[in-house]
Amino acid sequence: MKQMNQGKGSEAMGLTSSRALRGAALLGLGLLLAACRSPSVEMRAGEALQGEALAANVDTPAVTADYRTEDLDWQDPSRSRAVPARLYWPAKAAAPEHADGTVPLIVFSHGIGGSRRGYSYLGAYWSSQGYASLHVQHVGSDRALWFGNPFGLVGRLQEAAKEGEALNRVADVRFALDQLLQSPYGAKIDQERISAAGHSYGANTVMLLSGAEVSRQGQTLAQLRDPRIKAAIIISAPPFYGETEKTAAILKPISIPSLHITASEDVINIPGYHSDAKDRIAVFDATGSPRKSLVVFEGGSHSIFTDRAAAGGVALNPKVKAATQELSLAFLNQVYQGRDEDLRQWGSRYGGLVQQWRLSADVGADAGDKPVKGLAFSP
Repeated sequence: MKQMNQGKGSEAMGLTSSRALRGAALLGLGLLLAACRSPSVEMRAGEALQGEALAANVDTPAVTADYRTEDLDWQDPSRSRAVPARLYWPAKAAAPEHADGTVPLIVFSHGIGGSRRGYSYLGAYWSSQGYASLHVQHVGSDRALWFGNPFGLVGRLQEAAKEGEALNRVADVRFALDQLLQSPYGAKIDQERISAAGHSYGANTVMLLSGAEVSRQGQTLAQLRDPRIKAAIIISAPPFYGETEKTAAILKPISIPSLHITASEDVINIPGYHSDAKDRIAVFDATGSPRKSLVVFEGGSHSIFTDRAAAGGVALNPKVKAATQELSLAFLNQVYQGRDEDLRQWGSRYGGLVQQWRLSADVGADAGDKPVKGLAFSP
């Protein structure tokens, strides 16, 4: 393990009051808070969520022809909290449009029970295409939850779902980004092209970093927007816990371009809590981004977007992963290079996998912001 130079810590978040901490009851994993009263139910809860944790068991090569990885072990002294991360760095020269030799960056936040080693299919792909990718591990809601007394699993998950951890996850990403930009890598990163991506709990983290706001009685309690982040990739985002009726108010402040990805069987279903793909679509509808797109794959589970090889069906899984890889890159090409044709071409290749598609209006007036079925992607 190599540890890079540490900076002076993350920015102050201005959330010192206990009221702010109480008020930011924002995580979309309310499934954990409803939980369960018996050992048998605890085990069922673990089974329902372990798909995100299994991604932690997938390793990635340290070096390939297209990228290399580096594990970074940082410590945030202001919170006495470890912030591990894995950096995927492109081995090939920057694309021609990067005349100064810099590369764009994607910061990734994992789902509950995950780690920096998870979602490797995304980190590896992005870096092979010329993007750096920093996968941040959140120690209060990472793979450690799955170890220990199984009868205490739900209690550990409930603790991980509290608002304090939701805020710490945002601080983790901000701190990790600080550290990377202050390191020797910083000069090689195009700071005008920094994006954030996340799955499930990580999607909620990304939305907070993108401008989502939680208010009580008309007063904003938490503003966690990081202006360095210019685009958001939001995968399987649950609604903010306890805020279902306020989703529009919470997400309207998000103004950066956003891509929302889910699947028609993207269901979280355990005793006391149910959330399905309709909730992911409601999150998309409520997001204030003037440039936003939604893709709903036909079939596929909540865990199909992790590194699990069998989630969502053995035949479907690799196809959805490949489609997600290329979709995310097409979206970023649209945001940073104005290349709308990449999204159109993606639709023609992967339309057979898609149940619903809503295209950013600036890609084509006919597709507009309306649901489109099957292969009808072109304007």
